[in-house]
Amino acid sequence: MVLILIFVGVGEDFHEKTKLTPLSALKQIVRFEKSPSLFKEYPDKPKIKLPEPDFKGMPLEEAIRKRRSIRNYSPEPVSLKELSILLFSAQGITGYYAGIPLRTAPSAGALYPIEIYIYAHNVEGLERGIYHYNVREHAIEFIKKGDYKNQFFNAGLFQEMFLEAPLVFIYSAIFKRTTYKYDDRGYRYVYIEAGHIAQNVSLQAVSLGLVSCVIGAFFDDMVNKIIGVDGKEEAVIYLQTIGKPK
Repeated sequence: MVLILIFVGVGEDFHEKTKLTPLSALKQIVRFEKSPSLFKEYPDKPKIKLPEPDFKGMPLEEAIRKRRSIRNYSPEPVSLKELSILLFSAQGITGYYAGIPLRTAPSAGALYPIEIYIYAHNVEGLERGIYHYNVREHAIEFIKKGDYKNQFFNAGLFQEMFLEAPLVFIYSAIFKRTTYKYDDRGYRYVYIEAGHIAQNVSLQAVSLGLVSCVIGAFFDDMVNKIIGVDGKEEAVIYLQTIGKPK
């Protein structure tokens, strides 16, 4: 008798277990859990109201043609107005349907699992540190001050763009917002949505005369610790450096 062992990689196993089947689709229809809140806020932290995001830039087609992953940045700061426009492009509320606030990027079931934090290293009018985007109020909440440039450099596999970028967008996911409804399939939707959001930011950056680079290679636990999330209920899944071209 010959025993054959088949080892399946984690990625392949994830893909297989999150396939949609008639049974898993039926489970999504019959749900008894209460949906988590669509908004995360830090009421005990200082709040900074952002300028109105009323910018009208270049045609979309031109921004698409010009978008590139740029890893070198000028020492010039990003303005608070530019930050406001970038955050609105990422997750700003653009309207309502049946009382549900809809945002700039598509989301499975309009559940919006992605939270946005920023590391402001050189943003006009902001103290250096970590901030969280308050979607409902189009404001940022000051979580903690400090220079985290070298920590991002170390966590980001020593990519030098972290040493130059005046601004880092940190995309985290509260998985339960999506998986409570879509079960394991929801994990796919969460990662897809992060891509939608980062593309919005990439194109808006081009329109503003800025450049950016999206980053998937980083030590997860180190970045989770920087922004203060547990890495399980909420975890960082994507990074994006932004600045002015050299």
